[in-house]
Amino acid sequence: MPAEIRSLIAAGTLMGIGLGGFIDGIVFHQILALHNMLSNRIPRTTVANVEINMFWDGLFHAFCFAAVGVALLMLWRVLAPRRAIPSGRVYIGSLWVGWGVFNLVEGVLDHEVLQLHHVYQADPERFLLWDMAFLASGLCFLLFGLGVIRTAPAFLLSQSTDLRYDEIR
Repeated sequence: MPAEIRSLIAAGTLMGIGLGGFIDGIVFHQILALHNMLSNRIPRTTVANVEINMFWDGLFHAFCFAAVGVALLMLWRVLAPRRAIPSGRVYIGSLWVGWGVFNLVEGVLDHEVLQLHHVYQADPERFLLWDMAFLASGLCFLLFGLGVIRTAPAFLLSQSTDLRYDEIR
């Protein structure tokens, strides 16, 4: 596998991790309010506890923002030389891989090992079911992304030093 494609996959995977974290934080933490970063350890029963959880959610989003920023720099380094345009399907597949990696790592580490929170805190009798569904989604995203990468062409156009982006059809 060419170095440019490996670099593209790394950039896409890191971007997928950051975006997957943003989706998790925005949907599960903020919109649905199912849990916060430390809600299993520090229940949201007082204003002070809500503020502590909000602070840790903010740190989580800062991590996601940093991951997206670094991924953009990595992507720029892949695309800047303009020797060839890597396949967008490889990058899209890498985003799915990254989101899957995020769900698996966050699900195993935060939900099960550290017990910081569970996907659906309001249902303590079935939180394991929700956690396993989250892990299953991560595995599905990862496998889907790897499948997309495996079937994608490496480059859209052959290597050329005077390649222009507007020449892509």
